[in-house]
Amino acid sequence: MLLLAVDTATPAVTAALHDGSSVVAESSRVDARRHGELLLPAVDRVLAEAGVKLDAVTGLVVGVGPGPYTGLRVGLVTAATFGSALGVPVYGVCTLDGLAYASGLDGPFVVATDARRKEVYWARYDSSRKRVGEPAVDRPADIADQVAGLPTVGAGALLYPDTFPDARGPEHVSAGALAALAAEKLAAGETDFFQNQGGLPPKPLYLRRPDAQVPKNYKVVTPK
Repeated sequence: MLLLAVDTATPAVTAALHDGSSVVAESSRVDARRHGELLLPAVDRVLAEAGVKLDAVTGLVVGVGPGPYTGLRVGLVTAATFGSALGVPVYGVCTLDGLAYASGLDGPFVVATDARRKEVYWARYDSSRKRVGEPAVDRPADIADQVAGLPTVGAGALLYPDTFPDARGPEHVSAGALAALAAEKLAAGETDFFQNQGGLPPKPLYLRRPDAQVPKNYKVVTPK
């Protein structure tokens, strides 16, 4: 097994290789505006560090969000393209699950990432491997009662300390954690964990409409 994992759902542009036992190479850079520019060089770096070619990869792992529309699509399209070109499966993993897994926490906690518009993407967990319910997007003040007293992992906790006073690391997701989680689930035969079933491409978790909108009442100009 050689899994190539990528995630662009957060400001971290991250790629990693996992051989089924451990992460053999990883590259991450935090830059919220350059996902498309940075992802392919990150993939090149991890392949070079591991000393393998792209055609050695036996599966792709991609973070499906939740995350902002533009950045999230970079990772999804890249993974789908590689998977199609190589003829290998593409496994979609919730980005929040990758953060939870990397935290190593036991007992109830929350993962929260920055959703912009003064909101967070968030989910509750019973442990680093078990999410409770589906991810959501909300204003921190609106969920204060639901997360009160719980440790919180992710950049969202740092942005809104009044709601998330017990902030924990990591701040951003790592492709290494996504790959390790996926390898663990595949080894256990838990294929129902992944966001895509029946060989379908992974679907993004947007949770809301994209920021860019078609202007209302725009003037239509037609040739005379």
